[in-house]
Amino acid sequence: MRSGCWRSWRGGVKLSSMARTMDQLIDEALLLPEGQRAEVATRLLESLDTAQDEEVDAAWAAEIERRCADRDSGRTVGTDWEDFRRRVDSEIFGR
Repeated sequence: MRSGCWRSWRGGVKLSSMARTMDQLIDEALLLPEGQRAEVATRLLESLDTAQDEEVDAAWAAEIERRCADRDSGRTVGTDWEDFRRRVDSEIFGR
């Protein structure tokens, strides 16, 4: 059996907690391609969200349904992304 400084991480990879610091781990993660960094970030954030709030999930689902219904009925109108971005650049950033 290995000493207590070895941890088993998901996927069977073994890392020595004494040999690797958090800063080293972050430095290595920052070298990953953007998609893989996003996946690492997502999984880390999900690990912090241990208590799913069903009321919040239900409220977001209702809001999404309301917005979709508004869009489908014509009560709201979408904006082209490029037009919106130009407007933000002009009005907010003065570019």
